[in-house]
Amino acid sequence: MEWDSYYDLRYRILRQPWNQPRGSERNEGDYSAIHAAYFQNGVIKGVARLDLMDNEIGQIRFMAVETDSQGKRIGEKLMVHLEDLAFQNGRRKIILHAREIALGFYQKLGYEIVEKSHLLFGEIQHYLMEKAI
Repeated sequence: MEWDSYYDLRYRILRQPWNQPRGSERNEGDYSAIHAAYFQNGVIKGVARLDLMDNEIGQIRFMAVETDSQGKRIGEKLMVHLEDLAFQNGRRKIILHAREIALGFYQKLGYEIVEKSHLLFGEIQHYLMEKAI
């Protein structure tokens, strides 16, 4: 089932390396969000989620690309797709909380650092980033 593969990828990339329990890759926002997935030959290779916030703001969360597919523009395609959907839904700014290791990726897509935000699992520094769309 596609949803099982979607959440499995999110878990394996974003939670498992830090010994987080299964289920931690999900939250209550999953029910109202817009989800995107990139498939290659029927296999899911990337996922991301768009939350439609108030005040013309969209937030991208849970971006994950399969380890063997990173660097192949899958993340970029997901971001552009979600930015387009956000714009179609009346959003004019996208925010996200990027892991320090991913700052360069988002900066290449036009995102700017606003401020240092939270520390996930006591070790993964995140930064609030934004982009006008």
